[in-house]
Order: sequence, then C-alpha cells, then structure tokens
Amino acid sequence: MARGRLRVYLGAAPGVGKTYAMLAEGQRRRGRGTDVVIGLVEPHGRRLTLEMADGLELVPRRTMVYRGMELTEMDLDAVLARRPQVALVDELAHTNVPGCRNEKRWQDVEELLDAGIDVVSTLNIQHLLSLADVVEEITGIRQAETIPDEVVRRAEQVELVDMTPEALRRRMVHGNVCPPDRVEVALTHYFRPGNLTALRELALLWVADRVEEGLQRYRAEHGIVAPWETRERIVVALSGERDEEALIRRAVRIAGRIPGSELLAVHVARDDGRAGADPAVLAGHRALVESLGGSYHQVVDADVAEALLRFARAEDATQIVLGGAHHALHEVLGDCVVARVTRHAGGLDVHVLTHERTERARVPALPPLTGGLGRGRFGWGLVLAVVLLPVLTVLLTAVRGFGLAGELLIYLMAVVGVALVGGLYPALAAALGAGVLADYFFVQPLHSLTMARVADASVLVVFLAVAAAVSAAVERSARRARRHARASAEAGVLAELAMSALRDRDDLPALLERVRTTFGLEALSLLQRDRPDSREWFVTASSGSRPPERPEQADTAVSVTDELALAARGRPLGADDRRLLHGCAAQVAASWESRRSRRQAEALSERAASDRRRAEALQAAASDLEQEVAAARGALEPLRERRTPATAAQWAALCDRSEQAVRRIGALVGDVLDLSRVHAGALDVHLRPVDMDEVMAVALGDLGPGGHTLALEMTEDLPDVIADATVLTRVVTDLAAHALRRSAAGEAPAVAVGTADGHVEIRVADHGSLDVEAGEAVGVPAPVTGLVPRLCTDLARLIGGELRWDVTDGGGLTAVLSLPAAAKRADAARTATD
Repeated sequence: MARGRLRVYLGAAPGVGKTYAMLAEGQRRRGRGTDVVIGLVEPHGRRLTLEMADGLELVPRRTMVYRGMELTEMDLDAVLARRPQVALVDELAHTNVPGCRNEKRWQDVEELLDAGIDVVSTLNIQHLLSLADVVEEITGIRQAETIPDEVVRRAEQVELVDMTPEALRRRMVHGNVCPPDRVEVALTHYFRPGNLTALRELALLWVADRVEEGLQRYRAEHGIVAPWETRERIVVALSGERDEEALIRRAVRIAGRIPGSELLAVHVARDDGRAGADPAVLAGHRALVESLGGSYHQVVDADVAEALLRFARAEDATQIVLGGAHHALHEVLGDCVVARVTRHAGGLDVHVLTHERTERARVPALPPLTGGLGRGRFGWGLVLAVVLLPVLTVLLTAVRGFGLAGELLIYLMAVVGVALVGGLYPALAAALGAGVLADYFFVQPLHSLTMARVADASVLVVFLAVAAAVSAAVERSARRARRHARASAEAGVLAELAMSALRDRDDLPALLERVRTTFGLEALSLLQRDRPDSREWFVTASSGSRPPERPEQADTAVSVTDELALAARGRPLGADDRRLLHGCAAQVAASWESRRSRRQAEALSERAASDRRRAEALQAAASDLEQEVAAARGALEPLRERRTPATAAQWAALCDRSEQAVRRIGALVGDVLDLSRVHAGALDVHLRPVDMDEVMAVALGDLGPGGHTLALEMTEDLPDVIADATVLTRVVTDLAAHALRRSAAGEAPAVAVGTADGHVEIRVADHGSLDVEAGEAVGVPAPVTGLVPRLCTDLARLIGGELRWDVTDGGGLTAVLSLPAAAKRADAARTATD
C-alpha cells in the first residue's frame, strides 16, 4: 500500500488562518469528488472557521477521563476504520491525553499516512524543536509542545499562511482570534509587534530553506550539476594583495547591476612554505567586502583553482571574478590559477579583471602533512632532470677540460638543482642518471659502462652518496617547511575564527559559515540537548543546505561539551583536519556560551528595568491616588458624621469635590493602564503629517468645562508635525491639565507653540511650587513626582518626539515637547485649502 502524503499549513502565530486554510483545502478537494473527513479540528469558537467546516464529514471524537476531567481527542481507530482518502487533522504538535495509543498527535498522523491516507494539518513555527530556544529568547515562553523538524521536512508540501503583525493584532482587537476578556493580556504579552515580527521572520526563513533544499534535492536526483540561475551569486577570488580593493569594488559594481544578486569573496591560503598574505591586508579586504554588502569566506584546500571552483559550485554561484596575472612565466609553466579556473569553469561565467598591479588569484589551504614538495614539483623535478642532464653532457663533451672530478661536481650542481625543484626521488634519479652519463662519456674506456680503474669507481660511488645525502637534506627541509606552513595555516584559521567570534558575537550561523567554508563542507550544525543523557537533539544554529539534525546524520561529529556537538556533512576529514575542527568547535562553543550568558544578562537587566519602571509608576500612581482619596474622604467626612452644612452652597461644594476626586481616581487608573500598554508595545501608532492648529483646538477642548484659564501663544504659519494625532492630542491635554493642577488661583499656565531647529516645540509652563524632588528631576527625561508626566514622556517617545522639563522663570516647571516638523505644504495646496 502506498504511503499517504502530508500537507502542512505553517503559520508564525495563532490566528493567522491556518485552520481556515486547511478547511478550505478540504472543501476544494471535496468539491472535486475526493472523500474528505475531519479527523479533528480546533475552531476555538471562531465563526468563520466553523462556517468553513460546514458540509465536511466529522469523525466523532474520543472522550477520555483524566484526573476527574472529561477530555476529547481524535479517535484514531475510527478514522482508520473509516479509511477516507483525505483526513483533516488540526494542530500537528499537540500532546495527546495520557492513555492514548500515541503520546503526540503527529504520531497519530504517521499511522494515518502508513495506512495510505493523505493528511492535511496545521502547525505554528514556535513548535518546531530546532527553534525552541530561539522562540524562548523572543517570547520568554518555553514551548511545552514541540515536534521534530524531520517530521515536517518529510511533508510533501509545506505552505506558509502569512499575515502581517498589524493585521493579526487588528484581528485580535475585533475578537476574531481569542475571547474579548483575553485580548488585552494577549496584546501586551505574546502578541506584541516585536514578537510577531520575529516569529514571522523565522517562519519565512524556515520555509525559504525548505524551498532551497527541495531545489537542491531535485537537482541531485536528476544529476544536474550546472548552476541554475535562480539567483545571481558572484564569487570574487582574493589573493591578499594590497591593491585588490579595486577588484572588490569592480565585483560589487557587477553585482549591483543585477537586482537581488549576492557577492561572496573567497580567499585560499598557499600550499607551500612561502609566506602567505598579510593578515592586516586580509582584514581590510574583509571589512571592505562586508561594508559593501558582501560576505567573506576562507577555503581550505591544497589546489587553489579546484578550491575556487568547488566553492563556487557548492554555493551555486553563477559568476567568478578573478584578477588577471601579468607574469608570462605563470602562463608558460601552466601554474596560472586564472587559466585553470577558466578552462574548468564549465557553465560558470568567468570575469578576468586586469590592472597594472593585479597578480594571479591565490588563496590559504591547509597543506597536507604527507609528502614533501607535492606532486606538481615532483613532476617538474623529473622534467628538469631529463632536460638538464643531456644538455650538461653535451656541453662537457664539447669542452673536455675539467677532468672527472670537475665534471662530477658540475653534475652534482645539477642534482642539487633538481632536488630543490622536485625533492628526494627526482634528485636520486638525477644522481643515478648523472653517474651513468659520467661513466659512459668521461670514464675510461669511453662509451662503455665498464671502468678500468678502481679510483674512478670510488669517485662515482662518493658522487652518488653525496647526491643522495643532499637530496635527503632538501627533502627534510621541504617536509619541515610543509609542517611549518600547516601550523601557520592552522593558526591563521583559528585566529580568523576568533576574530569572527568577536566580530559576530550574536551571529552563530555566520561563525558556522566560516568553519564550513574553511573545511569545504556542505553543511554544518551546532546541536544541543537538554541533558547529557538525552537522545533528543535540536539544532541551535546551522550553515549550508540540509544540515544534520542529529550526530548520526553527520559524516563527521565532534563532541564539544556534554550538551553541545558539532555535526558536519560533506567531504571526509582526515585526522589533522579533525584535530583542527576540534579547535574550531571549542571556539564555537565559547561563542555560544558567551551569547547565552549575555542574553541571560540582558533579559535579567531588561526585566529589572521593567520592574523598576513599573515600581516607579505604581509609586507615582499611589502618591496621586492617596491625595485624591484624602480629598474625597475630606469631602465625605461631614456626611459620614451627619454634620449638616450651613448652606446649600457648601453642600454643592462638598459634592463637587467628591465628584472631582472620584473622576480623578478613575483617570489615574486609566493612566496606569495606558502606561502598561505603552511598555508592552500594545499601543498602535500611525505617524503622518498633523496640523498643529487642529491638535491644539481639540486638546484644549478636551480639558472640559470648568472655567480653565490658559495663556496660548502660537507662531503663525506653523509647519505640520510628524506624529500620531490621537496620541499627540492626549499628551498636550494631559500636560495642560497637569499645569492647571499645579498652578495657584489667578496664575494661568502659559502654552506656547513655535519652531526651533527644524522641530516644532510645545512649551507648557506653570508657576506652581518647585519642591526638592521635582527640582532634582529637572534635566532628566521626566520628573518623578507624578504619573502623568511619566506617561506623557513615554507617549512622546512612542510618536518620535522628546519631552524634557525645565525650571520656569520665576518658579515652576516647564514641559518642552519637541516634534519633527514635516515639509511645508506647497503654495497650491495652501491656496486650495483656503
């Protein structure tokens, strides 16, 4: 029986419409004749969701008793017995009630799939096991219900149900997501705009990675090696020369002509003992590349050209940019990276950019510790021996004046030259060949391999011994140089990784990308588990396509700590590379631990600051409430003691005072709630140009009746301000009311509106008493003597303004609200308005 197919609707948060989309898909399939049933749906009382389920067959749920409560779950056996073509099963990550056959709902779905039933399900991004720690850092909530990523990866289709944070929050306000009594709490906690934006980004990136994996899998299954230009990726090879900034800028211009293109700079180390590129120059190149929007990589390989091509193909690059070599000798010897890359590029476009000092592209590789000078120089040594010895023989035969000892010394110089170029074995072959040529052409009898004198034979034996000793010395020197080059390259890799860890302290994926490209791997994952004895791993950070999710899936796994492991997939690593990978893993672990500690400290600091602000707000509210309650108590005391006021006017005054105190208490409670909304990010603002004349008219009108006296002065032809009209009106009204309460009878507060340095300033001055506490607060963002000033300060910051406090000339406080001015309206617009 063919296994069923799974389709998952993925959302960033509850309420985006996943269940509705699942039911709509069920209705679509039912309409074309497919047998569809609802195995389980959780409508959460949403009217539109219930309407979409109308007409679909519903398999009755199974009722279970757990701890004295009746709970319902999907009746798995009933669905299997019904055997529909398609089953709709909501909330894939749900944990079943204890007593069910399976612990998790996704395991129920697996049984349905094994039975040949297609399943359509839903899932929120926060339930993916690999993202559990990231979601906890964003929302502060540890998800109890999780699902392994591999289950979702196996789905035939994963479709993202997307919605902007603003639209989702509007849905919540309208009561389309949760009950009205829970809206306020949800908006101020989990459904804050920052949380929703981060969760939405996680969902988009996760789906994008799955699309990339699907494309790579399709290409692998169909044997497609040539890059598909779904996106232009341009690789620029850097050799570490000081004048390569022009090459980088030229590559950036090439990438800039193609919208959506990506620039990758790569550097490979030398594979011999010669000095490599200057680290300071490479650091400058890296800074330039990253400042221009590209990414910098380092590759480890013994073959420079092959390393460049392999890196380009692994990154699915479409173009390679190289610096042209101007040394003709490189072309003659065939040692030009440019020529080899161009010859083997295949479908890659190769740009060779030249200028008067551009050298051939060369890049660090960790040289292997086996061998001496390498196969290339081994071959060149043999070629040199074959060419040089006959030439010397011809010359010595023509001259014939050096004697056997002189001729052998000349041959010895040739052997030393071959040893310097090709190493031990070419030098031994050259020594043996030189001995044969000397015997045949210069030892009596001539043109024969026999020797008439023992002395001549002794000389030849000594010659061969000296030649072998010199060749061995050169070989040992080459090995030591290679070990030194290897050690230098390893130190460079670790230093580079340490610099990356310091530079990208909060970017573990970027750090893993450095390690992955350094070793030429296809994918690399940093895995974490909760306990040392746990077998459940989740991906903390990864790089590359299809990263391993467990150590068993990796070609190479390195244990970092009891909780962390580095899992690599790609080429097999030798013992030396594994040893270096252990060092890199330690750097990654240190960066991870530093990031975790820093984020914990930031979370604690933010929580402490939030608690401090909340305590200050409550203290200010308590002080104001205490004053108003005392005023109300003083007004109600005569009534409680049944003392009759002397006149009706006194009755009215007592009632008015009581009413004002109660109204003021209600306003203070509202201010506390508004302040909590501001701190929770639950207050939506819409910034746009706002007419100050209208704002001041509405704000002064909102003060209400009561004979308020204010001195208002406004500059003519005021520009509009960029703000939220409703919030700005609230701030101006509260500041004016605060000034009125602080002012004594007969001293009217002054409100002045003018411009200063491209901003519009609203100054509200009173002449009330300036106590010590308020005096000490002048110069800070807001005085701490009341709740209203604190609320106004936070609201002003929310709309992009700034509220500060000064001392009024003659005594009192002046609130100065500064807002950015909008561009002045055109004359035509003014005329039309008039």
